[in-house]
Parts: sequence; structure tokens; C-alpha cells
Amino acid sequence: MIDASLCVSIGADVMIGPSCYITDHDHSTQPGEPLSLLPLVEAPTSIGDNVWVGANVTILRGVRIGRDAVVGAGSVVTRDVGEGERFAGVPARRLSSSQVR
Repeated sequence: MIDASLCVSIGADVMIGPSCYITDHDHSTQPGEPLSLLPLVEAPTSIGDNVWVGANVTILRGVRIGRDAVVGAGSVVTRDVGEGERFAGVPARRLSSSQVR
């Protein structure tokens, strides 16, 4: 699912597994205010060329995923993934070279 209110860009040759959620916004919160009346918080989300996003990955607002990166299945991506990096987990973190197969 791609849930865009501002901008979600996806490069060439990107593989996105089943049941992924990619968004460029979330909801603001203010104590005592109805959540439904508060504005969205938006930031462009982008996925570079030749990226593999595993099944059931969530990519949140404002995240940039660099070209040739891999995001492991079930990850929640809350921060940028650099070019060629491998990320996995909740929240997603960069894998060390010994963790990459």
C-alpha cells in the first residue's frame, strides 16, 4: 500500500514484497485535542533505484532509501537507509557485514 499526501517516489528496478506500507505523512498530536481535527505532518519519502524491500515492511514519512539498498522483511524503517546498506528490524537498523548473507 502506498499512502501519499505529499510525495512518495520510487526509482527504477525496485522490488517491493507483499503487504508493504509506504507513507509520506502521519498525524500530529496535541493533548486535549481531537486527533481527527489535527493536521497531517508530511515529508517526502523516496526509494532509490535497484532497491529490494522485503515482505511486510513499513516505510515511514520522510525516509530516503538509497540505491542498491536492501530492507529485510518485517522491518519498520524510521530513518534513512544509505546507498548499498542492508537494514532490518523494528525499528530497522543497519546490519553489520557479519549479519549480511
